[in-house]
Amino acid sequence: MSDELNGTRVLIITSNTGVERDELLVPQRELKEKGATVVHAAPKNEQVQTFEHDTEKDVTVQPDSAFDEVEVDDYDVLVVPGGTVNADKLRAEDRAVELAKGFAAAGKPIAAICHGPWLLVEAGLTPDKTLTSYFSLRTDVNNAGGRWVDQPVVRSAEGGWALITSRNPDDLADFCGAITEELTAKV
Repeated sequence: MSDELNGTRVLIITSNTGVERDELLVPQRELKEKGATVVHAAPKNEQVQTFEHDTEKDVTVQPDSAFDEVEVDDYDVLVVPGGTVNADKLRAEDRAVELAKGFAAAGKPIAAICHGPWLLVEAGLTPDKTLTSYFSLRTDVNNAGGRWVDQPVVRSAEGGWALITSRNPDDLADFCGAITEELTAKV
């Protein structure tokens, strides 16, 4: 365990079902191991069903909090895991959209992986941003004013806030590394 992220607070938001297991658990573990305080919030403070590759039920995880118990001012970065069902449910959650908009308005970074950028499209946060995602979101991102690229990790600082995106679980090392770099640059 290191302390390079000591004093930073990370908010990971998911729906209560359909989240891609590793896209939740790997950033949660790696950022904690670097000294960050990591809070996982869901619409309800009830078990979250994870999946592997969108199709195979995996572990359930108890979130730390419900959406209505978290505030943007209490965190340094927002992390949005993927999973097709998770991302689709998140973009329909008014509070999730509100949190994403709040982080951007406060100039705080947002990191989204795989289908996670659907939340950013819904929140109107992709215009003039360069980002990546699971390849099937390319048209959605481009239609929402973003510039989609096929790279393991993309950092886009336009608009006064940093957006970090990755394509899928294979990119988690790059994704977590980019979050760490962004947070250590701010400490």
